[in-house]
Amino acid sequence: MLEIQNLTAGYGAIAAIREISLEVPEGKVVSIIGANGAGKSTLLKAVSGLNNHRSGRILFQGKNIVDMPANRIVSLGLSQVAEGRQIFAHMTVEDNIHLGAYLYYRRSNKREIRDRIERIYELFPILSKRARQISGTLSGGEQQMLAIGRALMTRPRLLLLDEPSMGLAPIVVQEIFHTIERLNREGMTILLVEQNARAALQIADFAYVLETGRVVLHGPASDLINDNQIKEAYLGG
Repeated sequence: MLEIQNLTAGYGAIAAIREISLEVPEGKVVSIIGANGAGKSTLLKAVSGLNNHRSGRILFQGKNIVDMPANRIVSLGLSQVAEGRQIFAHMTVEDNIHLGAYLYYRRSNKREIRDRIERIYELFPILSKRARQISGTLSGGEQQMLAIGRALMTRPRLLLLDEPSMGLAPIVVQEIFHTIERLNREGMTILLVEQNARAALQIADFAYVLETGRVVLHGPASDLINDNQIKEAYLGG
């Protein structure tokens, strides 16, 4: 579904990732792990059209999306949940969710939008209870659920998740990862960037390890989680 070929990208004169190649097969969960500054978030932003690339190609369902505007990329069926949630804190939960449907918000689609909102509330019942609450007053875990729910409103075929466990209590992290697994079982393809390497590898089909902007290791997640080098570097031995 997604194929990245020799991608170099970054910010200004700085190339944060260099000649990265990876694949995300349809229906699979692919995890990207690595230390802070390895280039994980830069990679997702490049895929989403949020920073400039220098060279290489990004193929989504066979179409080269390099240099394509971010809103056009979303309309093709690719949506990202940003690091730090990036919700509209001054707006209600319900309004945040509605914004996820902005690309296809027409009078003729109102029934479908209502159905999708109900789907979000079924995935995250707490959001239904908080629908009229100002989003900035939610807990960190609730804000992460809201960010995922808003992204799902775009009807993505590929969901990019950037550090969904950041700053959350372990019990909430478990709930978020259970939701990721559920979405995948229902057919969604997922590219997951995560510092919690153990949790990421446990739910992934494949994984890539980034160090200083380059892929240094990749393979089936079940192999990497038992790799001594990975255990020592990312899993606490």
